[in-house]
Amino acid sequence: MILKILAFGITKDIFGTSEKEIEIHEGVSVKTLKELLEKDFPELKRLKSYFIAVDDEYAEDDQIITESNEIAIIPPVSGG
Repeated sequence: MILKILAFGITKDIFGTSEKEIEIHEGVSVKTLKELLEKDFPELKRLKSYFIAVDDEYAEDDQIITESNEIAIIPPVSGG
C-alpha cells in the first residue's frame, strides 16, 4: 500500500518536504512505521520525541494503519 505522510516542523526539514509517500505492506503498526522511517531517515532518532497521528489523533504503537488513514509526524513542540 502507499501511505502519504504529512510532516511538520523539524520533521519537514528531515524529509525535505511536507508530504512523503512510502510504499509499505498491509497491516503495518505505528511502531513498525516508526522503525521503517527511522531506518530511512536516521535523523528522526535524534529527536527527543515525536508522535505519529492517525486521522488527526495521536496513535498508540500497536495501532494498525490502513491506506485510507491520514498519517502525520508530529515533532517535539516547545512553548514559551
